[in-house]
Amino acid sequence: MGRFWVCLAGAGFLLALLVLHSRFCASPVLRKFAFQISWRTKEIPYRLDVGWPKHSEYFTGATFCVAIDSLSGLVYIAQRGDNIPKVLVFTEDGYFLRSWNYTVDTPHGIFAASTLHEQSVWITDVGSGSYGHTIKKYNSFGDLVQVLGTPGKKGTGLNPLQFDNPAELFVDDTGDIYIVDGDGGLNNRLIKLSQDFMMLWLHGERGTGPAKFNIPHSVTVDSSGRVWVADRGNKRIQVFDKDTGEWLGAWNNCFTEEGPSSIRFTPDGKYVVVAQLKLSRLLLVAAPPVGSISNCSVIGSIQLADQVLPHLLDVSGKTGAIYVAEIGAKQVQKYVPMNSYSPSFGS
Repeated sequence: MGRFWVCLAGAGFLLALLVLHSRFCASPVLRKFAFQISWRTKEIPYRLDVGWPKHSEYFTGATFCVAIDSLSGLVYIAQRGDNIPKVLVFTEDGYFLRSWNYTVDTPHGIFAASTLHEQSVWITDVGSGSYGHTIKKYNSFGDLVQVLGTPGKKGTGLNPLQFDNPAELFVDDTGDIYIVDGDGGLNNRLIKLSQDFMMLWLHGERGTGPAKFNIPHSVTVDSSGRVWVADRGNKRIQVFDKDTGEWLGAWNNCFTEEGPSSIRFTPDGKYVVVAQLKLSRLLLVAAPPVGSISNCSVIGSIQLADQVLPHLLDVSGKTGAIYVAEIGAKQVQKYVPMNSYSPSFGS
């Protein structure tokens, strides 16, 4: 037994020498070896909350999207299926509160936009029924407040406004609305509307060049006034100026295997969380400084089980927890920051 511990200690000492040598000497082989060792020991700072939600039996369909109302601590989940509630409401602690199904046909994206005076939930509906091809605003109890688009009619028009498979939207603190339209339909557009639904700017052409899209699937806005679009079919993320709509750059190098299906920022604005649907993978990417888009730099990844299919995700502005809507697994999973680091991710 003593000989075993001596051998183990010797192996550990040799490994330490190899790592130190690779850091301070010029051997590319040893440098690569040390990088692999340090990478494996630096895991992504999240863990799966296996106890969320408290009662998973409420998931009765394919869960396509999730939205967090951090102000009230509510989680909204939209699912597809026949004769089931389309919207489920949980607390961030995982307790089920209620469900509703009014005027929702086939949900694709969902966003919670709440202030001290109003709680609202926006849903993009890609259905072919009488409520389809619209973006709808509800209060927190499911009462319909506003409809954007022409219900039941897909199209490309701007006056009146029409959608075809609108994928997702983002409402910023000023009430302005950013819409990506659509998920494989007639349109490949990024639209900005004012809070009173006036068109402010538009990028709306299919293609591979700057400010052109192939299935724009997710959109978010950072604290620096930049609009980020998951241009899924083009396997890239494009970035625009929030006020002018000017194209600022694109990330292409991180998505050679598959394009991004969802994009959100961590509360501190330092990292971008990206979902890749068919790879069943989440990426944590370093956010670039103001004034520079630079290249995409992946900090780490969370590999989910095969065929989980993470579609859209959201991040709690209060806790930093990541909620992932998984259409393959028909569930929403919650990943929480590890206790050993702060919301600034230790940097």
